[in-house]
Amino acid sequence: MIGFDVKVLGICRKIPRGKVTTYKAIAEKLGTKAYRAVGQALNRNPYWPEVPCHRVVGSDGSLRGFASGLRKKHKLLAGEKIKIKKGKVDLKKHFYSP
Repeated sequence: MIGFDVKVLGICRKIPRGKVTTYKAIAEKLGTKAYRAVGQALNRNPYWPEVPCHRVVGSDGSLRGFASGLRKKHKLLAGEKIKIKKGKVDLKKHFYSP
């Protein structure tokens, strides 16, 4: 695992249950604009579910890639009482700033 991945997973590990953050917010926390690289690091997450990569969504709240599929991501978030309407999470209500 490369250092960038370790940093991404370290941030992701801190996202509390019932909250989400965005790929962009994680990238900005790391001082980069490599949003897609954040997604790739999360896709390689060997520590799921201890590192809850399902709690990372698009900048507009939309559900984006998840190795186990978007249906599974939706189910996991709903199980944490995160409401998803038309494929999007209400970031005003559920956003966690890393």
